[in-house]
Amino acid sequence: MTRKKVIIMGAAGRDFHNFNVYFRNNEDYEVVAFTAEQIPGIGDRMYPPELSGKLYPDGIKIFSEEMLPELVEKFGVEQCILAYSDLSYDTVGHKIAWVNSIGADIRLMGTHTTMIKSSKPVVAVCAVRTGCGKSQTSRRVNQILVDLGLRPVNIRHPMPYDPDLTTQISQRYGTLEDLDKYNCTIEEREEYEPMINIGVILYAGVDYGKILKEAEKEADVITWDGGNNDFPFYEPDLLIVIADPHRPGHEISYYPGETNLRMADVVVINKVETADYDFVEEVRDNIMDVNPEAVIIEAASPVSVEDWALIKGKRVLVVEDGPTVTHGEMPYGAGFVAARKAGATIVDPRPFAVGSIKDTFEKYTHLEDVLPAMGYGNKQMKELENTINKADVEAVVIGTPIDLAGLLKINKPSVRIRYDLQEIGRPNLEDVLAEFVKKQDLTKSV
Repeated sequence: MTRKKVIIMGAAGRDFHNFNVYFRNNEDYEVVAFTAEQIPGIGDRMYPPELSGKLYPDGIKIFSEEMLPELVEKFGVEQCILAYSDLSYDTVGHKIAWVNSIGADIRLMGTHTTMIKSSKPVVAVCAVRTGCGKSQTSRRVNQILVDLGLRPVNIRHPMPYDPDLTTQISQRYGTLEDLDKYNCTIEEREEYEPMINIGVILYAGVDYGKILKEAEKEADVITWDGGNNDFPFYEPDLLIVIADPHRPGHEISYYPGETNLRMADVVVINKVETADYDFVEEVRDNIMDVNPEAVIIEAASPVSVEDWALIKGKRVLVVEDGPTVTHGEMPYGAGFVAARKAGATIVDPRPFAVGSIKDTFEKYTHLEDVLPAMGYGNKQMKELENTINKADVEAVVIGTPIDLAGLLKINKPSVRIRYDLQEIGRPNLEDVLAEFVKKQDLTKSV
């Protein structure tokens, strides 16, 4: 029987996972290519034989998504799999029309075909959009589990941006030195470093079946740390989803964030202390419309500053978490909020941008007041450093989850902004997780 020819459209994450769990050993299909979008520099690579399996002894080539029409024609492709996240429904519609117009079917794969069942209880933390506050919520969840006497092992949604995917099949992070061992990008460090700092072992990589088997060996409970607004790779026993009242309506208009919202056991409405009341209520109403059984928790993400005097009334450059303000479409983040609170003059970073940082501003035209901390590789990290050092400012406000000043050589004073999740009233995450531990009979592990 002729195998159906397939292209998987992705961004070095969900695409690889869908291949591994559904297509890798499936003799009904032939995956002729991956395409890459959203993340700079991840095209023109190879999904290697070490990962692609016996049906693909030469590996599978990865192309830029813009080459999709010629790839469909060249390989006689019958089906394209849309396998990346944080897309507006408008964008998803355009992708469907584009693929259909060049002759192929398009498929969105769901939970039953892509989720893996763990032998350990799984708590998943996901979001309706990038930049909702998923990272600080995941830290809070893991800290509560530690305080309850359990050993959570955190598994992070993939960010395999190194050109050689064979070095990233299964990665274990127990110390900060492991970040250098695996040549982590800024985006990886932003997610991994805070978790390591609270004493939680973290895994990431490419093959999430293999990763799960390793993590289960040292865990009482698995915590899934989602990326963008993707749904979990593992079947959750408790799904906590974060919503953002600064972007009301996005929780029901972005793919696959609404999938998370509809599946959620708990929805955290974050950043309520800085959002309009009407926006908070709009998000609450939307949650109730699609998932009336979900427990709703309100939370704040208050910012703290190491030294207010360094930025008070000064001309400052604000550096924010890259994914939040790029494809997350937020015009600002915690650094901007802190700078405004300090009465600082926020300087437009665009005139100082160099190389791919300049390209980022051309692609994301909504950005005017903040510099995204782009660092998908050593070259781009150097361009970020040069952009910061060129800026005509008195100080730099760093709103990223990691100590960027410890990673780059910044030639002017800088101050780091910190933010943590703080639930408001009851119910709260302590209540939810205590009930979960009791229900799963995890107290035996303590």
